[in-house]
Formats: sequence, C-alpha cells, structure tokens
Amino acid sequence: MLWKNTRREIEEELKEYFGVKHVFLVSSGKAALVVILSALKKIRNRKYVVIPAYTCYSVPSAVLKAGLEIKLCDIKMETLDYDYEMLEKVVNDEVLCIVSTHLFGIPSNVSELKERYGRKGVFIIEDAAQAMGGVFQNRKLGTLGDAGFFSLGRGKNINTGAGGIILTSSDDISGYIQEIYQSLDREPLIEYTINIFQVFFQQLFLNPNLYWFPTQLSFLKIGETIFCKDFPMYKLSNFKIGLLYQWESRLEKFNNQRSITADYYIRNIKFAENRRIYSSKCPFLRFPVYVNDSEEKKNICKDNFQYGISPMYPDSINNIEEIKEIFYKSTYPEAEFVADHLITIPTHCLLKEQDKLHFAKMLMSLQHETEK
Repeated sequence: MLWKNTRREIEEELKEYFGVKHVFLVSSGKAALVVILSALKKIRNRKYVVIPAYTCYSVPSAVLKAGLEIKLCDIKMETLDYDYEMLEKVVNDEVLCIVSTHLFGIPSNVSELKERYGRKGVFIIEDAAQAMGGVFQNRKLGTLGDAGFFSLGRGKNINTGAGGIILTSSDDISGYIQEIYQSLDREPLIEYTINIFQVFFQQLFLNPNLYWFPTQLSFLKIGETIFCKDFPMYKLSNFKIGLLYQWESRLEKFNNQRSITADYYIRNIKFAENRRIYSSKCPFLRFPVYVNDSEEKKNICKDNFQYGISPMYPDSINNIEEIKEIFYKSTYPEAEFVADHLITIPTHCLLKEQDKLHFAKMLMSLQHETEK
C-alpha cells in the first residue's frame, strides 16, 4: 500500500488541498526556494532578496545559490515577523522579492507585505517550511503570496527524510519554474539509499525516551545548524513520493495534536500576553520560549537534549561566519536577542503526558517572561 500514489496523483492531491494551480516536488525545502528565486529573476531584472535576520540558515544559502544578493531586515521578538518600520527602509527598486517566514508555524503577515510592496513589483515568497497545513485569515499558509514552499525534512509537519514542495497559482511563475524543474536530475542511487536509512532511524527513535540514541549518530546531524555554501538539487525521488501516502489525513492529525500540546503549554505556563507568538490556534512545529540569557539557554539545552529541547539557530544571519562580511558589521538587535534567548520545546504527537508535564514544570521554574 505504501507505493499506491504516483507523482501525478500526489501533485493533484496537493493542488486540491491547498487550492493552487501548480505544484512541483523537489529534493529539499532549500532547493524549492532556489527554484522559485531562479524563476522570479527571469521575470524581473532585480538582484536583492529580503529575508529576516533570524531564520533558518538554508534561506540565505538558497538566495546565494540562486545567484542573488541578500538584504536583511530585523524582526520583532513579540511576533518573530518583520520589523515593518525597518522594512520600509530596506525595500527599494532593486528588490526582487521578500521572503515571509512562518517560523515554527506561526503565521507572518503576508497580506500586509502584498499590500505594501506587491504594487511596487516586489514578489512575496512564503517560507512555509515549518507551517504545512497552517491557516491564516481563512487561507492555508503557503498560498497567500506569489509562491510558497514547504519542507518535508526531519521534524517537519510531514517527514520524508528530505524533500520540498513548491506552490503557486501564477501561470507566469509556474512557466519558468517548469523550465527549471525539467532540468533537474533524479536523485543518485547513493543518496537515494542513504535517505532510506535516515528515514528509518528518524522514525524509529522519534520517541522522546529514545531521543538520546540518534543524537549520538553523527551522520543524522541531529541538532546541527550548518550553513551550506552549495547543495544538490533533484526532483523528489519515488521513495519519498511513496512516503507521502495518506499525507493529508496524517497532516491534519499531527497538526491537531501540535495545537493541543501548545494549548497545554499556554494554559499551564503564564506567558507574556503581549507576545503574539503564543496562540493555541497555531499548530506549532516547535513551541518557542524565551529564557533569561544565553548562559541559561545553554544550560537548559545541555541538560534536556535527550528530551528534544532545541536552541534552534545558533546566531542571527548577519553573524554567520561564512557570509558575515556581506553585511559590513551591520547589527540586528532583535534578531540577535532572539538567537541568544530562544529555546524551543517539542510538540509532536509521540509526546506523552509525563513528557509535557516535565516541560511545563521546567519552564515554570524559570523566569521566562524575559524583558530586555
């Protein structure tokens, strides 16, 4: 039964579920972003891509691989969305697109971006890598901008080990994406085989009580955040297509459980009310919590790594060693604050009540309503 669905069937299911005209399946979320960016620069001769100063390292990596230049904008810690006052100063006539990121599944304000900048010829791309199945303003995330993408990687809403989904309803954008997509090769046999083993280990040891084991296996790279100067791009393999069998029912089930778990944390822990990030309506991929300082963050993650508590991204984008010279010593205070103070808690469906109780007790023991 695992191999019932064909590539075409999965594409049609995705189109229907998300209400879009065009879907493409590729080897990773960052590959999806490269394909989108490469298509957009064929439509409009501009060179800059605006991204949040705190986001996944794959995003700047994809921008550079697409042959474009990065413009950073600071975020607000209360929302993890852009600082819109700063954004006004960042966007100019050379900006090709703005990447709007639904970090941890928390919706960003794509509508405001389209209203402000769409009329100026700026494309809006939704980085919904961590938000598959989420909803904002009665529409599914990934469908609000000119194009969007999801990740099918480890720990995402639906996991095939690695993979990416591109969505768009624009015929123009889709036409250029199609050209690029057709040029992609199939995944080589060696990577195909490695992926099968990675998926096996990830699924076997996702249980919180067994999480300590895969963290000892370096080839799984669990907990690592690495900036990749280059990476392969392929069409999604048939093996991963098979793993998408009954993806829709699983997605709804998993996201519902994530929302229930988030509601549990919110009800049992007094979070700062002025932070929009805390909403039980959101199927958090991971639940974000601010701690007092970087030392406390380090200690919490060290003492609780076996439970899956994560420090997330180790620094803001402007401080990534491999590319920091691009930003000419510019600083992004809120993004840097988030990098120093944010930890994330698991929300996945294999958590037991005692796991959630452990997290709640730990968080309640902290003075987590951190103020600058």
